[in-house]
Amino acid sequence: MMTILITGGSGFIGSHLVQHFQGKAAVRVLDNFRSGHRRNLEGFEVDLIEGDVMDRPGLRAAMQGVDYVFHLAAMVSVPESVGHPLECETLNGMGTLHVLEEAAAAGVKKVFFASSAAVYGDNPVVPKLESMLPEPKSPYAITKLLGEYYCRFYHGEGRVPTVCLRFFNVFGPRQDPRGPYAAAVPIFIEKALRGETLMIHGDGEQTRDFICVTDIVAAIVHVTLTPGITGVYNAGYGGMMTVNELARQLIALAGSASEVQHLPERPGDVKHSRAAVEQLAATGYQAVCGMEQGLRETLEYFRGELRVES
Repeated sequence: MMTILITGGSGFIGSHLVQHFQGKAAVRVLDNFRSGHRRNLEGFEVDLIEGDVMDRPGLRAAMQGVDYVFHLAAMVSVPESVGHPLECETLNGMGTLHVLEEAAAAGVKKVFFASSAAVYGDNPVVPKLESMLPEPKSPYAITKLLGEYYCRFYHGEGRVPTVCLRFFNVFGPRQDPRGPYAAAVPIFIEKALRGETLMIHGDGEQTRDFICVTDIVAAIVHVTLTPGITGVYNAGYGGMMTVNELARQLIALAGSASEVQHLPERPGDVKHSRAAVEQLAATGYQAVCGMEQGLRETLEYFRGELRVES
């Protein structure tokens, strides 16, 4: 059985990757629980190493005997990165270099790097093509682009094969609705289930390419384990949904009487975001979940969570 290492495996996406590989691989997780949660790994068979990608000896030990590395550990918040650019550069920039160095030294077959649609910045052109000039507007986005370049460098030098996905707006079970930088879908779902008002910044006509975490995991596994796939790919559905429509759908799915209130627009918010998905599709990738099923499964998960609370 192959052995995989997931950095940041206790996080939202990382824990779904852990779930996917149950019974298919020996799963090792390296995490310092900076933003992830131990509860996300409950019930899964995992070799958990509580540590940090900045600890080179610990990282080196975690790499031993590993076939594939999935590097998701990072400072994941744009606002936090704006407030703490040096820490963001350390964790996301140097941390990724450490992962690549140790993976190369350990003879890993391929490294997956989690990048972000944030590298496109606020360029109004849609859909976002991988060939577009990146315009990162935050330390988070800059470090994600830097990680892509380092992956290309290590691959080009023959040190270790690499592949990167630029995640668009990922949602799904176990996404934290209460963190200081929580995403729209879990916040809206929790509000709708409680019958509380959903707050939307701006007029709500901004569009996003939402994608279910099940399909993100399917894409990660596909590009990493399929021989010969390297480089950078968008990971979205290629669709556009307004935030208003998202709110309406979730209120309806929840059978809720929640209302919507509009707040002032947030400075720096991108108006429209949509992935060009042809490049990923050309590798043979196909979605397994879809938007509607993903929203239903996510809502039912949070409905269960609220029952546990009450």
